[in-house]
Amino acid sequence: MAVAKDTERDIQENILVRTFRETRSELRQVVWPSREETIRLTVLVIVVSLVIGLLLFIGDSIFTFLYTSLVSLVQ
Repeated sequence: MAVAKDTERDIQENILVRTFRETRSELRQVVWPSREETIRLTVLVIVVSLVIGLLLFIGDSIFTFLYTSLVSLVQ
């Protein structure tokens, strides 16, 4: 029984070691963006998020106004 547990433990350790090595290997192949590109894309994401947020706010305000107008007409 002790031999089976040792073998199982070795297999688990080998899986962990292999996973760690493969992860390191993949991270070495990644092409990381430059600082300027990162800043430019971050600003773009923030601007697009603000524009979409503004559009959603305007749409929500219009529907809220229409809903309250409709409810006041019914009462």
